[in-house]
Amino acid sequence: MCGIVGAVAERPVNKILVEGLKRLEYRGYDSAGVALVSNEGKRSTQLNTVKSVGKVANLESALNESGHKGTTGIAHTRWATHGGVTEVNAHPHISNDQIALVHNGIIENHEKLRASLKTKGYKFLSDTDTEVMVHLVHDMRKTTSSLLEAVQASVKQLEGAYGTVVFDKENVNEMIVARSGSPLVIGLGLGENFIASDQLALLAVTRNFIFLEEGDVARITRESVEIFDKDGNAVEREQHESNATNDNTGKGEYRHYMLKEIYEQPVAVRNTLEGRLNENTVALDAFGAFNGTQATDIFSQVKHVQIIACGTSYHSGMVARYWLEQYAGVSCNIEIASEFRYRKSYVHENSLLVTISQSGETADTLAALRLAKEQGYMASMTICNVAGSSLVRESDLAFMTKAGTEIGVASTKAFTTQLVGLLMLVASIAQEKGLPQKAIVQALKELPNKLEEALSLDEGIEGLAEEFADKHHALFLGRGDQYPIAMEGALKLKEISYIHAEAYAAGELKHGPLALIDADMPIIVVAPNNELLEKLKSNVEEVRARGGIIYVFADKASEFKSDETMRVVNVNQVEDILAPIVYTIPLQLLSYYVAVIKGTDVDQPRNLAKSVTVE
Repeated sequence: MCGIVGAVAERPVNKILVEGLKRLEYRGYDSAGVALVSNEGKRSTQLNTVKSVGKVANLESALNESGHKGTTGIAHTRWATHGGVTEVNAHPHISNDQIALVHNGIIENHEKLRASLKTKGYKFLSDTDTEVMVHLVHDMRKTTSSLLEAVQASVKQLEGAYGTVVFDKENVNEMIVARSGSPLVIGLGLGENFIASDQLALLAVTRNFIFLEEGDVARITRESVEIFDKDGNAVEREQHESNATNDNTGKGEYRHYMLKEIYEQPVAVRNTLEGRLNENTVALDAFGAFNGTQATDIFSQVKHVQIIACGTSYHSGMVARYWLEQYAGVSCNIEIASEFRYRKSYVHENSLLVTISQSGETADTLAALRLAKEQGYMASMTICNVAGSSLVRESDLAFMTKAGTEIGVASTKAFTTQLVGLLMLVASIAQEKGLPQKAIVQALKELPNKLEEALSLDEGIEGLAEEFADKHHALFLGRGDQYPIAMEGALKLKEISYIHAEAYAAGELKHGPLALIDADMPIIVVAPNNELLEKLKSNVEEVRARGGIIYVFADKASEFKSDETMRVVNVNQVEDILAPIVYTIPLQLLSYYVAVIKGTDVDQPRNLAKSVTVE
């Protein structure tokens, strides 16, 4: 969600901060700001802030015009929670022209703290919970011997989530950072050090990182990094060298990141599969190990799988439920993380907990994992795209999707590679239980080619999208494991085109949704040639009888024919088990081209963020 970049160096850090924010633009934001401190050529230290509403480019222009520079600084992109989108509410926030602070997350007890600070004479300029934090640190600084102690004392009073960076202009060679529920990573340099909410922001200046753990507070100077755990004890955290690329953030020949990432899916899936498939089996080292226990030892004992996820990742988990029960013979529940964590649930015997997240930092999913660990699950596993993320570090097993950086807010290649990871999990559990899985492995080997075939539908779908130019509502239908794909298609359309879209299991039409059908309501149907095809055709006829206009993505052998009430896009024949992945592609393309016609911000749709690190 929000982005943080900080630097303490001997050289001016302006460009480092702005470049870092640009690399985090994909996460979603509505305003940006920077605070810089320097005493070069001055009798006294100067603390300067520059803020702007809108894109980072606006901030960059304002900063250049101001002429402000500094050797220590913090920068932030804000996604509004408390208070509207204004320069006053943008970060960084300042207390008494001394303490500067940026913050990701939500402070739940900010109103109580605000009232207390007002009695002490603090005046609030913004509507944010973050301004409460900076005044609190300033207040604590009066009675502590260092900024580190002031921050440690302050965070003990906070309820909620935070990833925060603070500096005091009286010490230009120091930043204090604290993490609880919102990720922060330290970047290590020579005579300079950095902090960010995502290592991607710092790849231009360092490849060496330390990931802060839950509850950590750290003191960062040009020469050193000191880390303290939630109890105040000095601790060492492992250093990691990143092999992530820093040159894959351009759109290349594509108009939008989303279209680029749609077209990257065959390559992304090849990367997911590379080195993980034997001739007829899945290589189980793809899932890692914990405490000396191999994935094989866990999978052979699994009797139940509980999947927890949010948004698009939730839809991939829904598909996996069909696969796990049909092909691996184990029961499966799938639940939205924000619901799971706030109810009492039953833990089945020998139950494997599976979390799914592109970023590995989704707040509700991470909180659900921590709760589940207390409930007695046999083991936990995550399917994730970001090495070193909180979900990866805190899970027993981890399957890395290797999708590469995904910039577009609407997930595409992350979704398909999650499905691949889940299908490999299904094959692996089946393998350990002595069930046939050779067909799954062979199908996976053909998947990249099938995805390339699906991308060839691009031109026809672009033409079809013109018919959605004046539409305000849409209905998606699917049956069996295509129902979650219909849900994903509806989510994509509403995310980036702002058309209200819903998805239904096609058999549910007669239980209410038929009341919505008219000539102004496009109906999108996913129709592979499987055992449910004839049932689906009956559902389609229910729609036609009521004047609905239908758009069918169908197997060539399904015998759907285009006419005045039906538009048919023929999809090449595909094995049943791969159909959910392959049929995702045309729905992504449809949503993309409709959004282009509507003129929306495809890559950064309004009100949305890429990585949701708050509840």
